[in-house]
Amino acid sequence: MSDVPPATTAPSDRAAASASPEQAELPEPAASAEPAASPAPAASPKPAERQVTGDADPALRAAYRLCRRRTKEQDPAEYTLIRLVPAALRPALHALWAAANALDDLGDDRTAPTAERAARVEAWIAALHRELPTGASPDPVRHALVDTANRWRLDLSELRDAMAQVQDDTRGRDFADWAQWRTWGRDNLLPWFGQVRTVFDRAGVPVALRLDTREAYEEFLDGVRLTDILTDLSADLAQGDLLLPAEALDLHPGSAADLARCRWSPAVAALITHLTGLARQWVSQEALTRGMHPGPATVLQTMAALLHAQLDAVDAAGPALLRSPPRPALRTRARILVPARARAALAWSLTPLTVPPPRRPADHSPPAPAGPAPTGAFRRPPPHPSGERPPEIPPGLLPAHVAVIMDGNGRWAQQRGLPRHTGHRAGATAVREVVHGALDIGLRHLTLYTFSTENWRREPEEVDAILDLLRGELAENPFRDLDVRLRWHGRAGRLPPDLVDLLHLRERTTRARTGLTLTMCIDYGGRDELTRTAAALAARARGGRLEPGLIDENDFARHLPHPDMPDVDLLWRTGGEQRISNFLPWQSAYAELHFTPGLWPDADRRDLWQAVTAYTRRRRHHGATPAPAGEPAGADGPSAAHRVRAPAAGPGD
Repeated sequence: MSDVPPATTAPSDRAAASASPEQAELPEPAASAEPAASPAPAASPKPAERQVTGDADPALRAAYRLCRRRTKEQDPAEYTLIRLVPAALRPALHALWAAANALDDLGDDRTAPTAERAARVEAWIAALHRELPTGASPDPVRHALVDTANRWRLDLSELRDAMAQVQDDTRGRDFADWAQWRTWGRDNLLPWFGQVRTVFDRAGVPVALRLDTREAYEEFLDGVRLTDILTDLSADLAQGDLLLPAEALDLHPGSAADLARCRWSPAVAALITHLTGLARQWVSQEALTRGMHPGPATVLQTMAALLHAQLDAVDAAGPALLRSPPRPALRTRARILVPARARAALAWSLTPLTVPPPRRPADHSPPAPAGPAPTGAFRRPPPHPSGERPPEIPPGLLPAHVAVIMDGNGRWAQQRGLPRHTGHRAGATAVREVVHGALDIGLRHLTLYTFSTENWRREPEEVDAILDLLRGELAENPFRDLDVRLRWHGRAGRLPPDLVDLLHLRERTTRARTGLTLTMCIDYGGRDELTRTAAALAARARGGRLEPGLIDENDFARHLPHPDMPDVDLLWRTGGEQRISNFLPWQSAYAELHFTPGLWPDADRRDLWQAVTAYTRRRRHHGATPAPAGEPAGADGPSAAHRVRAPAAGPGD
């Protein structure tokens, strides 16, 4: 099979993409994408739009024009929403939408066998990976996406898992419950919406989400996904897909079989009513836009209103829902869009924007690798500079969870007459080394004490330096091509919102990885965690959902902020101190303790290997009768009594 990915445009689109500038500027035919109440947009881009569509490059202009037209023809609602943002931002949003849709089209093309569709998706992704450094592509959709990524400094590696999911979807999808369905939908949508938020951020209008609205944001996207599935139900059923969880179908016996036969029945009618009700509930997130810039807020509010109108159309369709996608009446859409355009125009007229100039490959070096690697491909960590190889530790003796108190950053700098923040920067290099070492030996969970609740007592300059360092490391994303899942444990109220955004972004875009789970404890305190857990238990008891006299350790463990990670088997502290400093007191109840005198910036992967090797020589019995002397050390394995999500560790003194 050729390694050249198939074109992602229809023949007519390809002709338009290769047309001369004069041909490309011909007026677009009138379409039903715009309500009659407003005039159709001019075909020629406005000056602000031309500024970011490669005015001097006819091929690039044609590529952006193709993305815009495909958006308008294939998803009028999406096109209408993009019209609510400033003209200078629209080409980037058209390119992102067209790229996501092009991948979906390749995966959904039932004229090709499953294996071929999967291969086409992988070839498209691999081509994007190769083309990002060059700044160009023979495929017009990828050409626009590559230019958008370079111009707006988007890290497309964050789309790796979402793109890989399209390849997985070629083999079909079945969902046992809503939890599986939500994970699938969010893993697909959140990274793409994250890129849109980054474009706004680069333009000087950050779409910051308050901490109390983060779950509302994800639930809103659940509503977007469910509305889309209900709208496209006829097309999905025609190709044998039913993208609804068994949990929902089982509530209406017979609905799954009836849908498989495209038969409208009372069970199907009840199911659709139930699902549109859920979708309405999920997209009704009024708190989501409070405090947000009025421009993005108007877009989200209008999107919610259009989704409600679409759900009304689904409800009104009845049996026709199984034959064709329902659409709201033009009058309904006009009633929503006309005032929305007025509000958006006013909001953006008062907002200065930063529009980046064209960025050519020779002008900058994108992150390496700048884009998503071929699906399923994670590189191995680089070898240790000394050439030393990791010890061979049998899986049965390897700890499941190692937690580290990274102590000594400040002292390391002071011993060298340097500012304390240089010690924290050197400590970040040690973190990378130790993560590489954890991957080398196949460790599953590594938790680092990154910034404690007590660290706020330090000098403001040092606190700012630590937070800036964390922000920089998360933005650089040094583990992007390693099989590392990043998680965060701690409080968010005192952290800068942009740092919290980055933490959530890394969590979202790595959640499907199955190698090392790296948890960073940031603004974490063990007593604070226990206090919050006790409060959660008290609330459940007060609500009559828990009997106080029957609360046991398992109840407590289930109410910890992160109840899905194993207990700590090995707790390692550097810097010569021998205390656990309020770090994971519940999870470390049976941990083996390992203290070393060296300062954290001097640590590397070999120190982790030594700590783990020492662990394998210890016999753990958790209060039971010790094993006979001849039994291999550590044969009882890590404790599984309590499973708690792993936090992370922060720089110490």
